[in-house]
Amino acid sequence: MEVLEIDVGKKRAQRRSVAAGGPLEAALRIHSERETWRLDPLSPECPVVIGYGPFVGGRLYGVHRLIFVFKSPQTKTLHVSALGGAAYKAMGASVQAISIVGKAERPTAILVAAGRVEFADVEPGDAYQTIKQLYARHRDFFVQNDARALAVGPAAYTTYSGAVVSVDLSKTGEPKPGAEDFAARGGPGTALAQGHNVAALAIGGPKTPLYRQIADGEAIDRIFLQKFGKRYIEVVNEKTVKYRFDQKLGTGGTFGVNYVHYRDLLPLFGYKSIYMSREERIKHADLILELFWRPFQREVFEKSKSWYNCGEPCPVVCKKVWHGKKVDYESFHAAGPFIGNYIFEEAVPLVDMVDRLGLDAIEAGHLIAWLFDAVYVGLLKPEEVGIDDKPAFDPRSFNPTEDSRRNARLAAKLLENLVNNTTEVLTLVAKHGIRRAARELEKKLRDRVLATGHRFRDLAVYAAYGAEGYMTPNFYWAPGLVAPMYIQGRYWTNYNPTFMAPEDFAKSSYERAVAEAYIDNAGICRFHRGWAEPVLKELYKLVGLDPPTPEIYRGFAQYAKLAGAEPMPWESKRARDLVSTLARELGSREWSFQDYDDYYEWWIRFKEALDKLVSGGA
Repeated sequence: MEVLEIDVGKKRAQRRSVAAGGPLEAALRIHSERETWRLDPLSPECPVVIGYGPFVGGRLYGVHRLIFVFKSPQTKTLHVSALGGAAYKAMGASVQAISIVGKAERPTAILVAAGRVEFADVEPGDAYQTIKQLYARHRDFFVQNDARALAVGPAAYTTYSGAVVSVDLSKTGEPKPGAEDFAARGGPGTALAQGHNVAALAIGGPKTPLYRQIADGEAIDRIFLQKFGKRYIEVVNEKTVKYRFDQKLGTGGTFGVNYVHYRDLLPLFGYKSIYMSREERIKHADLILELFWRPFQREVFEKSKSWYNCGEPCPVVCKKVWHGKKVDYESFHAAGPFIGNYIFEEAVPLVDMVDRLGLDAIEAGHLIAWLFDAVYVGLLKPEEVGIDDKPAFDPRSFNPTEDSRRNARLAAKLLENLVNNTTEVLTLVAKHGIRRAARELEKKLRDRVLATGHRFRDLAVYAAYGAEGYMTPNFYWAPGLVAPMYIQGRYWTNYNPTFMAPEDFAKSSYERAVAEAYIDNAGICRFHRGWAEPVLKELYKLVGLDPPTPEIYRGFAQYAKLAGAEPMPWESKRARDLVSTLARELGSREWSFQDYDDYYEWWIRFKEALDKLVSGGA
């Protein structure tokens, strides 16, 4: 595949060929060549690789994800993040991937179209304003090349968890409804901003398929008829029901479906809900359905039916928009029930604030919940995180209306203070993240730890990597999300609310991780995985490429080992309890987790089984 290597420090670009079938394979090769496991994640010599899969521009839907592969300032190893729809315009770059190295003297925008590269100064700020500024200054480039903009927010320059924000604009420069998305997990925005001083990109050019065969509708139909006994569009409609509209549930999209489907199994109050009885959790689930889910349902499904796609032509229209704001489960749960806010209308401006600041929404939810809990139990004083009141953070005494409004107000102030580094505590957190900050705060505030009986680390839920890296889980009560997998924070694991023996769990998680790696390497949206995974090999053969192999996941595992960022045993009591409480909830007889040795044995056996699978063992 063709890769455009851009050195923003020298303002140079050159093309090269890389033996790879997709952006993950290309990134692994590029990082291996440069031996970036030796480098700081924010070194200018550590590339951020941005690319797409081989199936763009043809008759397939959901194949236009833009994939980011970078050494994460959070996990300290290679991470993968993705945003929807952007490759529909980025395929005009005439290369399948861009690799960014070097560091610009000033905040810089990179404009790429048809293999040509321009550099321009940009004034970084609110991510949406940066995109508008870029369009206003380079309108001819956007119009002539039908380009799509990407930008970081202020959080990318001041925290470890900056996102990349992308909005598809119309020819008049107005945002297209629903066509906004975020590559956020692991801090790709921080890698771009602090590592390379890249604040924005615009990518466009002539839209042509990489391979003409992918525009052959009859050839595609033959593959699906052979595999499913149905034509392609019929299979797409069947396999994407959840994300479009599920008639059985009367709703659709991740937000609409998850609250109805998971109900009392969804984590609340920074995972404190795992300690509640099922009866208590059901009461909270009913409140959330009425106060948080129902307003969305009335507006989006019963009234306006404002459903859109991510910017590529796609019939799934998974983007559900409430009064102009795209609503997804993860971001709204982060600004809602996870931080003790059950009022949907209070979450909307908070999500918008997270997006404008350019923060990873999931990580922001974990940060807020962790600091709220630390203030609530007395480990921190409100003023030490720049707020004027204690949050309401006990689900058993929670007033859903008054306390939700208080928590939403405090969360907004907390995020503003975090990004502006206004207190010593928040500066520590913004620079290093939860894991290292927790350790340093335990040393500095040892008297409070002893007085309260709480450790900072025990109020958070994360998977640890090496000496300092970590990743917080997506918002499910699922042991697989904190299990010792080499990439966490996305769905490269068994993320179901289930429990089993560690060897079986490792096998199921490994198989899911390999499948997810294939999908990301192909640049395919996860919402389309139901039809894509069974025919992926045939699609690669259709365009004359070798199908992906488990070597992709093995490559990420080997890199983590070289970088000193392998999975480490659980440090947080609440992370361990996420595993044991679900085991009890599901009636596990073999694993009672009476003491730390039980947790350690389960973790070790999982890790050993995983490593055997990664190395190619049976």
